[in-house]
Amino acid sequence: MKSFAFIGPLLAVILPFILFESFHNGILADPFFEMPRGHFYIVSIVSVLSTMISIAVGIAGNRVRNIKVSFLALSFFTLGLMFSVHGLSTPHFIMDMNHIPAISAQLSLFLATIWLWLSSLPSDNKWIELLSRKQNWLLPSWAIALSIFAIIGMIFPTVAEWIPLNVKPLNVIIMTLTILLNAIAMYRYYRSYRYSRFPLQIAIVYCTGWFMVSQWIMVRGELWRLSWWIYHFLLLASMVVMLIGLVKQYAVKGTMIGALKSLFTNDPFERITNSIVPSVKALIMATEKKDIYTAGHTLRVTMYALKLAEGLHLKPEQLRALVQGGLLHDVGKINVPDTILNKPGKLLPDERALIEEHPVKGYEMCRVLGIMKEELSIIRSHHEKWDGSGYPDRLKGEEISFYARIVAVADVYDALTSDRSYRKAWPHSKAMDFIIDNKGSHFDPQCVDAWVKVCEQDPRVYQIPSQTIKDETTAKCLATL
Repeated sequence: MKSFAFIGPLLAVILPFILFESFHNGILADPFFEMPRGHFYIVSIVSVLSTMISIAVGIAGNRVRNIKVSFLALSFFTLGLMFSVHGLSTPHFIMDMNHIPAISAQLSLFLATIWLWLSSLPSDNKWIELLSRKQNWLLPSWAIALSIFAIIGMIFPTVAEWIPLNVKPLNVIIMTLTILLNAIAMYRYYRSYRYSRFPLQIAIVYCTGWFMVSQWIMVRGELWRLSWWIYHFLLLASMVVMLIGLVKQYAVKGTMIGALKSLFTNDPFERITNSIVPSVKALIMATEKKDIYTAGHTLRVTMYALKLAEGLHLKPEQLRALVQGGLLHDVGKINVPDTILNKPGKLLPDERALIEEHPVKGYEMCRVLGIMKEELSIIRSHHEKWDGSGYPDRLKGEEISFYARIVAVADVYDALTSDRSYRKAWPHSKAMDFIIDNKGSHFDPQCVDAWVKVCEQDPRVYQIPSQTIKDETTAKCLATL
């Protein structure tokens, strides 16, 4: 599957950059527009909108106790406060010409970018762990520090002469760092968006892109030129897009807290349920009504498969397909009688044959519902075996979809480690021995090796699903969908 969602953000960066350079290099006329009052109003709007975003995000972030949400709030708080200094120090409006406007503008984006970059880092990053210990002090101490800077800058503007941020080489260094950190954050948020498809993620992608172009214009642009005005409107567009993203994210999750919590969640159950579409949710709920064990098994298998796929370094859109296919892999069992699904003894040949129809039944059901081919391959082929002895199509080796090969390992592991009516659950070690012994016959060797590796690296990979999703808790978990 190819994703072309990057084209919008890419054009959003390239087009204003080309427009600025066309003005700046004389390809297009670049007249002066000296409008101090207009400048003050535009900057004030940006500052107010940025502050509104920081307050909305900050309140919710404090309630969900998520440090990365707090970083996002700090980023827009910083931009709002520092950019307000830029507006108040507009030349020939309240103050005479000085260095404060240029310094505060460039510093506002640089400092805001640092927090935005931090919000994109993994939760187990050492910087994140260090700052997490100081979370309660971050906002007040940072607010005090910025406020002191702002007040001193407004009362004693000549102090800015001691901070040569608006002259070479320091302004170029700050610009380079700002562009680099925004590019990293842009890439990480875009990868997250490709998996989860959250509106706020793509809004942040656009913001980071426009932050890069704005910083470039701040350094290369000339005061009051038409080209210089471009970055003000880019920042205004950034705030509008962020607000739209917040509203859309709120609509997805129902509350602002839920919206932001889902954006940065590390919970494996939330990671799989946040990305599924309504049609998949409906089929999962139908499975639950039919058989609570199958519903719980489906969730656990998907959680295992997701971690296995990450160990195999699948792309975000591939992970998304794997999750949706994993959640639907046993949907064909809806048509299998309960007496067969939960039979305590050995199945008769005709009963076994009926059970083995569920991949094709599920495939036919989902095919007419418009489920994509990657997900369909999981539904149909998760019982195929590497040596060609599986069902329903007796596919062999790489004839079997890679997605299905991944789910096959997760499916058997969960079946072995779960209590069933006909036997007790196996311990983790025994189940792993079975999977390793069947490497190259039942299972793709690459998938087995990856599963062994991820389990050894982090036991929570197999512990959390089995402890979280039990028969008595499955209904409660599904109620959150």
